[in-house]
Amino acid sequence: MDKESLLIGIASEKIERVVHFKVKESSDLLKAIQEAVEQEGIHNGVIVSGLGALNEAVFRNLRWFPENFPVKPEDRLYLTIKKPLELVSLGGWIARRDDGTAEIHAHFSASTVYGDKVITLSGHLTEGTIAGIKVVVAILVLEAGSSFARFDESTKSFDIML
Repeated sequence: MDKESLLIGIASEKIERVVHFKVKESSDLLKAIQEAVEQEGIHNGVIVSGLGALNEAVFRNLRWFPENFPVKPEDRLYLTIKKPLELVSLGGWIARRDDGTAEIHAHFSASTVYGDKVITLSGHLTEGTIAGIKVVVAILVLEAGSSFARFDESTKSFDIML
């Protein structure tokens, strides 16, 4: 029985290597990832892990889905936490645009103490999330292949294309 696919695209690529790096304390986490991607010549990759402490975090989330794209600043909430946090997860993808620049799309979760409880927050990784101690990131570098970043007309933003 044929049925309509639920997938927009699919690709299968070999893992070339694992790149992992430790981020200097007080460094911007997204900028450190960008530096590692350029230094290691990563064209396609999957961010599989990020652990350690953060001094500050900016969580970016959608307030709602807009009627029309692109998403505008008023459609988003930026929540900045300036206190110790534990980076408990980091994931995302890396793909090159046609002009050769790296597109990095990552999300993260971090926990912090709030009163006498531990709370965990998540969101899109943007500039302004600052590493604390022992931040280590791991990226699976994929063999150059069928994935790349292009402008997606449906969302009016860059996205991975498979």
